[in-house]
Amino acid sequence: MINVVLLGAGNVATHLFKAFTNAEEVTVKQWYNRNLRTIEKHKNKVAITDNLEDLVAADIYILAVSDDAVADLSSQLPFENRLVVHTSGSVSLYAIDKKHKRGVFYPLQTFSKAANVDFSDVPLCLEALKNKEDLPILKKLAKAIGSQPHKVNSDQRAALHLAAVFVNNFTNQIYRLAHEITESQGAEFEILKPLIKETARKLDEVSPFLAQTGPAKRNDKKTIKKHLKALTDEHHKDVYELLTKSIQQTHGTFTKPKAKPNKK
Repeated sequence: MINVVLLGAGNVATHLFKAFTNAEEVTVKQWYNRNLRTIEKHKNKVAITDNLEDLVAADIYILAVSDDAVADLSSQLPFENRLVVHTSGSVSLYAIDKKHKRGVFYPLQTFSKAANVDFSDVPLCLEALKNKEDLPILKKLAKAIGSQPHKVNSDQRAALHLAAVFVNNFTNQIYRLAHEITESQGAEFEILKPLIKETARKLDEVSPFLAQTGPAKRNDKKTIKKHLKALTDEHHKDVYELLTKSIQQTHGTFTKPKAKPNKK
């Protein structure tokens, strides 16, 4: 049995609590948050506290807090030489106070409190300062909630977090722009959802490079010109041109515009 103390009450903490509660090999001994009202509804399932001095002994202390809060909160913990981990993709392992055994338990997924999460679909990126001592228990915790653990170093984790911004945050913004485009003509965005799903599903079979299609890859200048003419929002046009150029550079179809002759 792995005993856990959870600190924080945001999206990640909320979903980890649900997963840990449903795991046979995990016991959440305590849940801390500085605003007790946020977690008060769970007091019948777990001991809750807003006082760091009241923290109980556990195998792992998980700081599921904002990136900026990791260093300060870890320094305030009233004990030392216990395994303390954070859940951030971008925060250094060394942000955790050196009086602790330090680690990272980073679930690489997008979390919203209202949306259910199946942790069997959530890769857990793990890092520990003392791999032989602490990594095994982090792997065991990941597997206990059905996740696939991945040992990564700090540079790899930072690269994964950066890449995640592209595939999740930026992609979602593209969906928003597409929604604005369909709305402008009274078309239904819902009609695009099968295409969105197939685009993601195809990556199970081929690389993003091989999966690329469309006018930019084909260097279909006529269609590109037609699309740009149809875009009345300058922001939409800027994004279209930027991504078209990126695709063309990737696939070798980009040609620099000819320089205009100097007029004397």
